[in-house]
Amino acid sequence: MYAYNDFDAAFVAERNRQFRAQVERRIDGSLTEDEFKPLRLMNGLYLQLHAYMLRVAIPYGTLNSAQMRQLAYIAERWDKGYGHFTTRQNIQYNWPKLQDVPDMLDALAEVEMHAIQTSGNTIRNVTADHFAGAAADEIADPRPVAELLRQWSTDHPEFQFLPRKFKIAVTGSPNDRAVTAAHDLAIRIVEKDGEIGYAVLVGGGLGRTPMIGKIINEFVPQEDLLPYVEAVVSVWNLLGRRDNKYKARIKITVHEHGIDEIRRLVEARFAETKAAFNGADLDLFETIKTHFAAPSFTKRPLSAFDRAYDNDPVFRAWADTNLSDHQAEGYAIAQISLKAHGETPGDATADQMRVMADIAQEFGHDELRISHEQNVILPHVHKDDLPEIHARLKSHGLATANIGLVSDIIACPGMDYCALATARSIPIAQEIATRFDELKIEHEIGDLKIKISGCINACGHHHVGHIGILGLDRAGVENYQITLGGDHTETAALGTRTGPGFSADEIVPAIERIVEAYLEHRDSAEETFLQAYRRLGMAPFKTALYGEKADKRSEAA
Repeated sequence: MYAYNDFDAAFVAERNRQFRAQVERRIDGSLTEDEFKPLRLMNGLYLQLHAYMLRVAIPYGTLNSAQMRQLAYIAERWDKGYGHFTTRQNIQYNWPKLQDVPDMLDALAEVEMHAIQTSGNTIRNVTADHFAGAAADEIADPRPVAELLRQWSTDHPEFQFLPRKFKIAVTGSPNDRAVTAAHDLAIRIVEKDGEIGYAVLVGGGLGRTPMIGKIINEFVPQEDLLPYVEAVVSVWNLLGRRDNKYKARIKITVHEHGIDEIRRLVEARFAETKAAFNGADLDLFETIKTHFAAPSFTKRPLSAFDRAYDNDPVFRAWADTNLSDHQAEGYAIAQISLKAHGETPGDATADQMRVMADIAQEFGHDELRISHEQNVILPHVHKDDLPEIHARLKSHGLATANIGLVSDIIACPGMDYCALATARSIPIAQEIATRFDELKIEHEIGDLKIKISGCINACGHHHVGHIGILGLDRAGVENYQITLGGDHTETAALGTRTGPGFSADEIVPAIERIVEAYLEHRDSAEETFLQAYRRLGMAPFKTALYGEKADKRSEAA
């Protein structure tokens, strides 16, 4: 993984020094809250419902054990003993005191971390496939590209006050695990005639106006990537609306002008930026790549793995659900679920963070990843170490065998924390997970992604959930809308609303009826929920939710 050089260390130290002085001025009253707001946002500090919240960047979701231990220390020293991992591969601390935030930032800098550009109208933390550098289906590791973009975008003088926030995702696999189509700009590594290049998408995004990104260029050569991305952001920076924040995102700009016109403007701007770069970024890119060399993998027998798999049904269930194929023989990618039934999705205690750090250092080539699905990944583990890893995880509540199942729910903090939320997300996620654990049918249901947002900003990605849940305020009462058929992968699609929403007391039984309808109508145990929905359409699920009359009214309409 990338290691800071002297410039990086000095840059972060100076930013922290400046912010410490700004915090002191806010506390002594020299700065009003309105004056302080843009300064704190540039350093990842929000003011939420009950307290400040510090959002820490985990670039492209990659951590080492020392960094994870420091996150644990910060949680204990200045928060309430836990952190919340987000859909942006960040971690949030929900209870810091303002006077402590500069010390928290200095502690992060000790392990080459920061909170710069995790908020504000700028280019946010660049995300990537959480299996990067390990996935068996990978064309190339996307993390060097993500790191190049991180360095280019950090404190970029032209892009610190954009029309709105700008989110970038990178994937190196044809199977999209990075939700690329829901980003302002996405980069997909592709291969054409033996040459590695990039397909670039623009104009994706969720929120109040969800849109799937459009391909602006099917193949950008490696040497042109950075000037091309700069051209895209530069064109939007000029065209993007600043008169209405709800219409300021690049997705609206693309919609209003059309992808062909945006492509024409970007190509014209690209001719200028390419000449200005003059290839200077290529040497930097080659240097960056050296930081992401694959670990030294070893060949060992699988006796311990085979013995545990054959004789321990609990281990077997975990291995079947939480392991993915690795590109090296004898290795696996292990996903650690932060979705134990009834717990808050994405939360990890300081003790749990330290356990994961210890395991990564001892068994996982000192690498951890945070997924956009709010779980933690051990990207490189030998299969014969997995029984010991599973035992340690189990003793700390981290061995839930539910990756990709109905209880592996993405949920935003909702009205328990967020000042923008209009409904609770966390309790609904907990109740759904608990209910299906009681029914003991998760593994029978199979692959089913439920995503919950507590407001229309869609931080819980509900638009691209197989089952999406949006919490809204209806005359002071929480009401939950359901969408079906969303998809965050390479076949990305936005979900379709089923009809009227449900109260907090009704939403869990409603989800149960949808699942029962799927189990009744699927053509085999191998047909997933999404496949069944695409084959059957909305009708049987709408009938399950609202009854025959509602379905007939829908058909008549």
